[in-house]
Amino acid sequence: MAQEFTINSAAIETKINQLLPSQGGFQPGVDFSASTMIMPIIDLTETATGSVLRQDLQTAINTGSTPFSVSAATTTLITTTGFFRVFGTVTMRGGDNVARSGQFILNDGATDLAIYQFNCKGAGTETYMVASYDFIVFLRAGDSFKCLSPNNEMQFGGSTRQIADISGNLVNPTGFSL
Repeated sequence: MAQEFTINSAAIETKINQLLPSQGGFQPGVDFSASTMIMPIIDLTETATGSVLRQDLQTAINTGSTPFSVSAATTTLITTTGFFRVFGTVTMRGGDNVARSGQFILNDGATDLAIYQFNCKGAGTETYMVASYDFIVFLRAGDSFKCLSPNNEMQFGGSTRQIADISGNLVNPTGFSL
């Protein structure tokens, strides 16, 4: 015979409010309960949160991506709040024994913070290096995201795409519809 237990947890209430906004979330005066009875479970999380795409598909490159190319400059790439995928390559030339350092920078409105850095230094013979990058960055109100290329010998090429708003609500690829 199954046993029933009452559950009182603020964390569970908060998660239900987050996952089931269409149901009005947890209602005051309603107790959660658990049972020792084995029951099959159907995961409706994606549908309940309003997304029908898997997370990896939701970050797909599409026509809504914003391409960029930075060489011998510091360029602001993003000023909008939210979560953004940043991906591409950096091409570096060495050979003149000069150290070069290219960076992706987060700025909070006053201070630059290098969050991703590429270094190159040649040793007399000309060399070319290519490195790829693919990461997600979060911007709050007042933040900006920049790319710094020290000179024409280090070139960044890539794209950005918003994948979620500042609250974490997923932004589907452009053109996606049910």
